[in-house]
Amino acid sequence: MASSSSFLLGAAVVATLLVVGSCGPALTLTIGKGSSDTNLEIVTNVAISEVSIKEKGAMDWSDDLKESPTNTWTLKSKEPIKGPISVRFAVKNGGYRVVDDVIPASFKPGSVYNTGVQI
Repeated sequence: MASSSSFLLGAAVVATLLVVGSCGPALTLTIGKGSSDTNLEIVTNVAISEVSIKEKGAMDWSDDLKESPTNTWTLKSKEPIKGPISVRFAVKNGGYRVVDDVIPASFKPGSVYNTGVQI
């Protein structure tokens, strides 16, 4: 009896840890007021780092986004920025995440996009 009780207790602890670990807020991306066809401002609702974007069909990630102020990431381009745009970022407490085509081609300042990624 003791061994099955221990097993059930252990399973309950693991399940609780999994649920608690995934209850963080979902990352949202808001297109900043200063955005235009050559300037992209991404404002996040949680702290992330090392933000890169990739335009549809591009081979490489653009690592030129700069954070300023906190949770606002800006890319200034000489060429028009074309969507849909994928976003890659590092979570401050571990790991990289990629959200494909999260910002559509028709992005406008003030638009909010839910990534579906729990932080």
